Amino acid sequence: MSERHRLAKLLRVSSKNRLIDQGKQVHAALVRIGYGSDVILNNDLIDLYGKCGRMDMACDVFDKMPETNVVSWTALMCGHLQQGNPKSSLLLFCRMGYTDVKPNEFTFSTNFKACGFLKIPENGMQIHGICVRTGFEWFPAVANSVMDMYSRCGRISEAEQMFNLMPIRSLISWNAMIAGYALVGMGEKCLLLFQKMQRQGQILDDFTFTSTLKACSGLGAIEEGAQIHAYLITRGFAFSVQAIVSGALVDLYVKSGYLFEARKVFDQLEQKSVISWSSLILGYAQQGNLKAAMDLFRQLRESNIWVDGFVLSSMIGVFSDFALVEQGKQMHCYTAKFPSGMEKSVANSIVDMYLKCGLVEEAERVFNEMPERNVVSWTVMITGYGKHGLGREAIRLFNEMQVEDVEPDGVTYLALLSACSHSGLVEESREYFSILRGDCRIKPQVEHYACMVDLLGRAGCLKEAKELIHNMPLKPNIGIWQTLLSACRVHGEFEMGREVGDMLLELDGKNAVNYVMLSNIYADAGYWRESEKLRVSVKLKGLKKEGGCSWVEIDKEVHFFYNGDERHPLTKEIHKVLKEIERRIKEETGYPCEVRFALHDVEEESKAESLRYHSEKLAIGLALVHGGVEEGGRTIRVFKNLRVCGDCHEFIKGLSKVLKKVFVVRDANRFHKFEDGFCSCKDYW
Repeated sequence: MSERHRLAKLLRVSSKNRLIDQGKQVHAALVRIGYGSDVILNNDLIDLYGKCGRMDMACDVFDKMPETNVVSWTALMCGHLQQGNPKSSLLLFCRMGYTDVKPNEFTFSTNFKACGFLKIPENGMQIHGICVRTGFEWFPAVANSVMDMYSRCGRISEAEQMFNLMPIRSLISWNAMIAGYALVGMGEKCLLLFQKMQRQGQILDDFTFTSTLKACSGLGAIEEGAQIHAYLITRGFAFSVQAIVSGALVDLYVKSGYLFEARKVFDQLEQKSVISWSSLILGYAQQGNLKAAMDLFRQLRESNIWVDGFVLSSMIGVFSDFALVEQGKQMHCYTAKFPSGMEKSVANSIVDMYLKCGLVEEAERVFNEMPERNVVSWTVMITGYGKHGLGREAIRLFNEMQVEDVEPDGVTYLALLSACSHSGLVEESREYFSILRGDCRIKPQVEHYACMVDLLGRAGCLKEAKELIHNMPLKPNIGIWQTLLSACRVHGEFEMGREVGDMLLELDGKNAVNYVMLSNIYADAGYWRESEKLRVSVKLKGLKKEGGCSWVEIDKEVHFFYNGDERHPLTKEIHKVLKEIERRIKEETGYPCEVRFALHDVEEESKAESLRYHSEKLAIGLALVHGGVEEGGRTIRVFKNLRVCGDCHEFIKGLSKVLKKVFVVRDANRFHKFEDGFCSCKDYW
């Protein structure tokens, strides 16, 4: 073997194994020996540096080459693409067009991938046109990449057309089309193509099964997925070592609610992928089995598996949704172990987690320390301020982001209007809503109008809110009418409430919430017969309203309570504490049990005694049992899936005054911080 061939082989081994230091040594040797201008060796150097993430060095080698060929250009494009910079690959492709070097099938294939990643079909169509003119369209690598590009850009009909016209289809062609259907959510077509593939005697591989199982997950087609699972078992498929397919099976069973089967497949895996871990953890969390989710997460931490930004963000989202403060803080520390923990998406999730846990100062600290912020970062922070009733702070941040040249999008405006609504900033919200409607880049959605209706309704401007709905250029949805109906009840506007309620029953007669809301309006106005009639209708139609659920974290363990729940082992102690506290609050603050609020959840809660069984009171009662009812001490944090009812709101205000404790309650809409007999919402919730 000649010296030149030896150097080329060393470079390719270094590239394959990502050995950057050894590659640099070979680079120095070939320059010293006199091969610094060799085209083939320089192409190998570009490939090495690209795969090792040193695009600066790859570009330096390329720029110093006295002569380049199509391999040089394509290798540099591949390097940009592998390092997540598809735009640079396309710019290089344009630059190549001004030279005498002509692209080959690999050049085209690389840049179709770049268009797919950027989701820019127009650029992909231009390159496709060049392929047609130059005769590369039906090269297998090119045709398959064209299909993949159109699928990723949401142009599935163009991908189908390409697939149907192909003179020869390889396994990659079939897989690309099946993956395309799965990607755009056309699961039925994916399964039909999978069946056709088998009928034509095509050999199936891991990618075929993975895409088809993904389609089953999207469809909730557990029977079809189980059939594929059975097929793999009968063929002696090695689940223990095939992490990709097994991960897709785990995901299918998790999304279909079959956690036992998911765990069974997961436990068989010798090399568990991070996707399998995260799917199963999220599955347990979504079913409320936080103990199993926490145990699995602990095992994941101990496994030292490389975790990417998407998984980190998803895991942090679990702790955000359940407001698990201690676990959330641990997750924040855990992200520091990985380079992906520095990604904007992860930092945004951490900010969101602290805000949803009620820790505004910690969220602000993380937000201010972010080296780079995008529109999502600002929007998350504005949303958090809104949930905490800090409308002025939300407005300040909105103005600050524009000074920083970050353009707000529709979601940012939604967060700002919601923040104004929670703080009663009527004039400010009118101003920003007017700016939104005048912004030609953003089209106001129903949700923006719903925010304005909510704000006007809270402020008692019910006629203006109703007129806004009637005059909006979009079709009103169920939610916006429910918002107006809720405001009618708050302000005792019976006639309008009855009119809106009847309209809701016509539009959405299968939603128990509409019946209960209208029933409460009748009850508040003294029309008990009509109220009872609506509740009987709910029972006869078999409709179910989401039950109130509250939870509290004590000594790193989460305790869940439902309205009227008596399953907790400390139920007797909880009721004893609540009775005693209720007596003290009545004596010291004059707190009245308001029976009308018992109608908020279920019919049986029609007596004053039943108010003590509301889920948020039970959660607080457990916290007091563990911490004692002595005055002062740590802040007690409780979380609820629905809006806190009026009676509980008054009760907790009195509780904070009597015990001189701080109570933080996060409900479905916002945070309430109770201190010394007052709430941060200023009774505006």
